[in-house]
Amino acid sequence: MERENKNQVQQIPMEDSLTRDLGLQPLDALLDEIGLNNHQLVALSTEQLTHKQVQKARKGKRISVNIQRKILRALNARPHPPAPAPTLPEGESESGDLPAPLEKKTYELKELFNYRG
Repeated sequence: MERENKNQVQQIPMEDSLTRDLGLQPLDALLDEIGLNNHQLVALSTEQLTHKQVQKARKGKRISVNIQRKILRALNARPHPPAPAPTLPEGESESGDLPAPLEKKTYELKELFNYRG
């Protein structure tokens, strides 16, 4: 009689398992563009968001949709950018045309991540 070992681990083919490394995410380029680092984003968050979670998100390690939303809320909580100071050439007076203030962009999850957690 042959006995089967009931403790054997079944091997799952790679194509069936979730891909864990999804490459650099749009969040990484966006944070670089607006000049925010991981620490500043964590500081903006009013929720429990860690530096490790932000780093994983930027590098494309799979994170949950809950963490993605925390990052989104922290990013959208950043202060409004100041309007540029008007510069007038010498000899010209102010004509009342002031530059329009910069608008604060509100981001969506699809702009930060190329996958859904």
